[in-house]
Amino acid sequence: MEQSEPSSGKKASPKKKSILSRSDVLKIVGATASAALVSEMIITGPLSAQAIQGIGAETHEEQGTTAYQWHMAIDLDRCIGCRYCVYSCQASNDVVEESMRWNVVFPDRLPDGTNFYMNRPCQHCQHAPCVKVCPVGATWVRADGVVVMDYQRCIGCRYCEVACPYDVRRFNWRVSTEPNPYQTQWGEAEVERRPRGVVEKCTFCVQRIDRGLAQGLTPGIDPAATPACVDACPVSARVFGNILDPESPVSRFLADHATFRLREDWGTEPKVHYVQPQKEEA
Repeated sequence: MEQSEPSSGKKASPKKKSILSRSDVLKIVGATASAALVSEMIITGPLSAQAIQGIGAETHEEQGTTAYQWHMAIDLDRCIGCRYCVYSCQASNDVVEESMRWNVVFPDRLPDGTNFYMNRPCQHCQHAPCVKVCPVGATWVRADGVVVMDYQRCIGCRYCEVACPYDVRRFNWRVSTEPNPYQTQWGEAEVERRPRGVVEKCTFCVQRIDRGLAQGLTPGIDPAATPACVDACPVSARVFGNILDPESPVSRFLADHATFRLREDWGTEPKVHYVQPQKEEA
């Protein structure tokens, strides 16, 4: 007669049912792998900041050349606040609304009491924060240093507007259908009016630069190849040209004047230079 093993008095615990089924586990593994792949793409792959930043430039390789680096100088001591530069910009670039102005001029005062008119177009930074944050490569720095936009690529996320430290980008909230009040007195439209839902900005009138070079003209010297704001200034407070050419108007101006750039400590390397206003003597 077989003897049974003595009982311990404890009942065997039933096998616990798995919370996750095999299919659930496979789904999680798949999702985790997908997340890892997306993370890799964002960090070092085709969706990374480094890859995105070059998209615009790669698809517009014909624009600009390293033979030129376009800079502008603005003499704040000479500016009289007439805003002719503002109006000509609005006419040439077909900017209808005042709230959308690409180039702004406003009265300001230095700590020592000096009154002057501040001028602020796009600074065309070499290390532009707006370019770094654009998720679709809709803005980039051309080979000639001009920061440009591809309005067909822009998705209206406004990251560039927030990142710009100079407040020179404008979001287009609606389609403007009314006539431009600054035409024809201040010029005719040279570019198409932008669609709703994109960010706009000063381009140094790049359409004039490219067209002028193709015609053998010199930007900064020949009016047809020079930004409209420079042409319109009645007191020659704005100067433009190729800084790589020591004989260009902007190079000669910078050699003869002490200038500064807005917040150079930010490391943006802006291409707009300013002459500080001087206090008027009583």
